[in-house]
Parts: sequence; structure tokens; C-alpha cells
Amino acid sequence: MSMDRGDDTSRAADGPVRHHPVLLAEVLAGLAVRPGGLYADGTFGAGGYSRAILATPGTRVLALDRDPDAIAGGAELVADMAGRLTLEKARFADLDKVAPDAGFAALDGVTFDIGVSSMQIDQAERGFSFRFDGPLDMRMESAGPSAADIVNGADEETLANIFFYYGEERQSRRLARAIVADRVATPFHTTRQLAELAGRVIHHKPTEIHPATRAFQALRIAVNDELGQLVRGLVAAEKALAPGGRLAVVSFHSLEDRIVKQFLADRAGRGQARSRLLPGEPPAPTPTFDLVTRQPIIAGEAELAANPRARSAKLRVASRTGAPSRGVDAKLKALAELPESNTRRRS
Repeated sequence: MSMDRGDDTSRAADGPVRHHPVLLAEVLAGLAVRPGGLYADGTFGAGGYSRAILATPGTRVLALDRDPDAIAGGAELVADMAGRLTLEKARFADLDKVAPDAGFAALDGVTFDIGVSSMQIDQAERGFSFRFDGPLDMRMESAGPSAADIVNGADEETLANIFFYYGEERQSRRLARAIVADRVATPFHTTRQLAELAGRVIHHKPTEIHPATRAFQALRIAVNDELGQLVRGLVAAEKALAPGGRLAVVSFHSLEDRIVKQFLADRAGRGQARSRLLPGEPPAPTPTFDLVTRQPIIAGEAELAANPRARSAKLRVASRTGAPSRGVDAKLKALAELPESNTRRRS
């Protein structure tokens, strides 16, 4: 399970070192980038995918990012591209609304690189990582409730569900109980406070990942509604793509990949027996995507050696058909939401 994307920077002894985006060649091949095409990079970050797409003559790119720091950092590239790159502060879940207004109707390709970027993790003041002591924040947009607000305000059951369902933390209830008990005397304001508590109460072996890893991932997902954004982003891409347009999604952990896999399988009509309908049974919807990759593409040995952050990356690619787009269905939406209250678990 990965906490971050691999498209920005990695920490070295003498400072940040820039990496190529994860699975860059595979994403470009999946998008089938062509001269003069219109593309959307829904997770701009440091602009790695956008730069690579713009290397093909005549292409134009609409890039989105919800992080104001990413928008500010991309200003120079926008200027260099002389009108070929449009950079908007927006969530990729709103792609279908932003694209037409920006002159990017009927896109030839859309790519998403899901999760938090290395740049965000490496900024202690953003509070994404327990590697640094900083405010318990984790907000990609620097607005709205923070991780500290959730940790100090949510009830025990809600906290346990966040840790269990968004972080896959098996000892979620133990951690939630400890937080609720400790915050009475000392509210949680820093990443170190939460990491130290997780280290005390979560049973782990020295060879395992840090006991705070899953809790931090879960809070980040909850703070930024990452899974809900992913569900809505996939539907937005379906609406924004032209027939024959490609969707290429890179995910970094099982929760994300499960949503992408199920969305594409459903939209491609996998598992539907169209010739065996029961009397009165409505026909299955016409597929809106054809699968380009039936199994996820993963990084090769050379990329893993150069960028260990690619180790958990999975790329899935599909091609848009001419069928009408659909909305968010209940089954897909449920994958992004916490269960109803009073769900009992042992942990």
C-alpha cells in the first residue's frame, strides 16, 4: 500500500530530486497521444504527464489540480507552452464541467494519477506525513476541516470506521479508543502526537510498516474525500471523452484500484450475459468503454530501481465508445463511503 504518487520529488541527501512520473511511457501509450489531440491531466502535480503529452506537436492539455501550490508551481510551464496548456484550480471530479468552459469539449484522452503527491508529503507544514513533525492538517486545498478536526471531533465509532475502511487498519477500534481517551486532556494538533500514539497502541513487529502508516492514509482519504472524488472523476471522464478517446488511471493502493477496476468492468459490460435475459428483465446498458488493458500494468524492474515509489502503482486503460454516458450508480458510490453507523467489528 502506497501513501503517495511518484510524479514529483524524492528526498536525497543534498535536497529534492525530481523523478519522472510513474509509468510515464505506459500512460502515453495507453492514451495513444496523437498530434493535434486534446487531453486532460486531472492531477497536474508537478506537471510531468502534461509535459510529456505536450511533447507531441500540436497537442493541447487541460490540467487540473485542487492544490493551490501546484497551480502556482505550474505558471512557468503555462507560459512556456504559449497557449497549449490550460491550468485550472479545480477537482478532477468536475472535469466534465470545467472542460467545455475551457474549450476542451470531446477530449481525446484523460489521465488521472490518484493520491497525494511527493511534493505535498515533503512539506512538513502540510501535515501529510509522520516523517516530519508538523500540524495535523492533510488538506490538499488548504480549506475545510483538517485531520486534527476529525481526530478531535469525531466519535469513536466514526474514527474506527475511518481507520478500518480507508486505511485497512485491523486494530482500528483500539486506536480510536485511545484517541478518544487521550484527546480529553490533550487534543491532537501535530503529526508527531498521532504517530507516537499509534506506535504505543498498535501491536506490530519491527519488520512491519510504521504503525501510523494506515491511520495517516485513512485520515488523508477522509479529509479530502479522495474515494468519492475518484468515483465522480471517473464518471466525469466518461462524459468528457470523445468516442475513441482513452482513459488512463494510475492508482497506488487497493481501495483506489478496486474502484477503477469495478468502474471499467461495469462500463465495459463484463459479466453481463446479454443473450440470456429473463422474461421482463431490462437489457443491460450499452458499454461506454472498451477495455484496453484487462490486467493492470505495473512498473518494470528498471523503473522500480530508479523510483521505488512506483512499486505499488497500477495502470488501467480503457477506450470510450459512442454510447451515452451514465451517472454514478449506487454500487460504485458505496465503495467510496463509510458504512452506516452501529457496524460492529472486533479490533
